[in-house]
Amino acid sequence: MTITGDKAKPKGVLWTPEHRVTTIGLLLMVTLIAFESMGVATAMPTMVADLDGLALYAWPFTTFLVASVVATVLSGRLGDRKGPAPALLAGTALFAVGLLVAGLAHDMPLLLLGRGLQGFGAGLLLVSVSLLIALTFSDRERPVIYAANAAAWVLPAVIGPSIAGVVTVSVGWRWVFLGLIPLTAVGVGLLVVVTRKLPRHVPGESARRAGVVPAVVAALGVAALTWAAQHPSLAALAYGGAGLVALAYALRKLLPHGTLTSRPGLPTVIASRGLIAGAYAGMEAYLPLTMTEVHGYSPALAGLPLTVTALGWSAGSMLQGRLLDWSREASLRTGFALVAAGLAIFVFVPLPSFPAWMAFVASAVGGSGMGIAMPAISVLLLRYSSEAERGFNTSALQLGDWVGSALTIGLGGVLLASVASAKEPTVAILVLSVLLTGIALLGVRLTGRWPSGMSAATR
Repeated sequence: MTITGDKAKPKGVLWTPEHRVTTIGLLLMVTLIAFESMGVATAMPTMVADLDGLALYAWPFTTFLVASVVATVLSGRLGDRKGPAPALLAGTALFAVGLLVAGLAHDMPLLLLGRGLQGFGAGLLLVSVSLLIALTFSDRERPVIYAANAAAWVLPAVIGPSIAGVVTVSVGWRWVFLGLIPLTAVGVGLLVVVTRKLPRHVPGESARRAGVVPAVVAALGVAALTWAAQHPSLAALAYGGAGLVALAYALRKLLPHGTLTSRPGLPTVIASRGLIAGAYAGMEAYLPLTMTEVHGYSPALAGLPLTVTALGWSAGSMLQGRLLDWSREASLRTGFALVAAGLAIFVFVPLPSFPAWMAFVASAVGGSGMGIAMPAISVLLLRYSSEAERGFNTSALQLGDWVGSALTIGLGGVLLASVASAKEPTVAILVLSVLLTGIALLGVRLTGRWPSGMSAATR
């Protein structure tokens, strides 16, 4: 690992004249997506009850996820052909339209339509933002903008649920959506200015094209797994298994060769995203349940460790953003090690004999690891990708994130249904946390293997 001092801190990376508008536009859109994500989860019980949709409670989340998976793949394909501008602007516009439709919905079908549009817009944005960063910031500057992106999630994570709760109670859940539209319009205006300054995109001849059919199959596979985990039964086991088979077929088409075996280089980078996202998402999904049912926390307080995660994530990301000569391969492995340590601490949290404050320690350690690892993955992806295949590889990276998270969260649901219950979750969450720790340790091992021919400049 190589870390140097002052020379690793370029002055004014984000706010130089050539970067200022791009920085503001990107951070505004990231913040809006974060606020929407945090706010919808808080307001969901009220909105589905108001629309007589309690039987479809999980569908607004599932619809968003399915649309995002399809849009992510299409955005990568479009980015390789046309550059980031079309998907960036279309994604922002669709996200805004989705906010409007959901905010004005008078029944569940319209709410689901709005959530689908939001998910499709968010999927387009996630890939195109990465491509815009690749064109605008140098390899040395990218850790700084990724640190800023992580920081943009902190405020929504800390105050987003509270604000959404106040808005829901005082003026109605619709304004959780409608209130974001004016800021989205500002974001569109800024991004129009940015995209007009981009150089004309010339597609490379070797660019791979992700197919529409595998994208839809992957989306349906993720949806089946997610729904099966949320509604465990014998039938769910059947269609969840079918979804897993469909997903395996699609991933062969949508991921670079060697990803599923973590071949050193780019495949390891993409596999790392799926492993680390899945390991940490599995803990986050069941942490509030653990705090409520095992340690007697109220619903309002059970999510506090997740706030600690957000703060630790931001701190870790800011640290890696200041140490620009830190080998990104080494920082990725360090991040995995911290996540493994956090998950190892979390193993004891489901046990009533251990104190609840261990969850806060686990969240702080694991969150800092995520803050170090995730920017390293993004930087390495762009470093190892040819310009002609950045869109394909970025969409594969995001797809790995969602699939990894869906699988571990689904595994937790299966364990709850088979060896425990939501009221007595100790055994299930104990087994899950041990398995998640193992996944993170696997990531530590895999990220120690890199191609031997790499130059010192990339290490």
